[in-house]
Amino acid sequence: MLEKILALDTQLFIYLNGLGSETYDGLWLIITKQVNWIPFFLLLFYFIYKKIGIKQTGYLLLFIAFLLLATDQITNLFKYTFQRARPCNNPEINTIIRVVQVRTSFSFFSGHAANTMAVATFLYLIFKKNFKFFGFLFLWPLIFAYSRIYLGLHYPLDILAGYLCGLITGYLMYKAYQWALKTGKI
Repeated sequence: MLEKILALDTQLFIYLNGLGSETYDGLWLIITKQVNWIPFFLLLFYFIYKKIGIKQTGYLLLFIAFLLLATDQITNLFKYTFQRARPCNNPEINTIIRVVQVRTSFSFFSGHAANTMAVATFLYLIFKKNFKFFGFLFLWPLIFAYSRIYLGLHYPLDILAGYLCGLITGYLMYKAYQWALKTGKI
């Protein structure tokens, strides 16, 4: 059963990865770098700051920092436990796929997917009533995570597992944040 799921995952990866072309490689390399998202983050936190003020924005950033730390550690625990080779390092397929970028670390599961989904979930749960179109925030993890497939770095199951981890950790951090607000800790 597991072999069949992994085989389907590989086939889906090959299909999705094969949709790319050299014309767009540069764009996806830009998209996959976290530093290139800084203008987006600054704009997002400007709107948040305008809504809740500097002190609460500071607390929110502390919660996000802890959320990212926790999600990274969970991701690394899974990567070193399962030790799944990245598609770009898989000798069974790396000669037939588009390898745009190479990483030597393990594949399962995607830290990019987990981190972005965790932050998007956390922020969405807090601000969904304050901003009319805040659900569009989830485009960020979708685009960001697809870049990992496009570049040859992650399988679709790596992305989905990362999303699941991000949803769970983002929700738990939201509950902790709500508790801290309710009890006057922040």
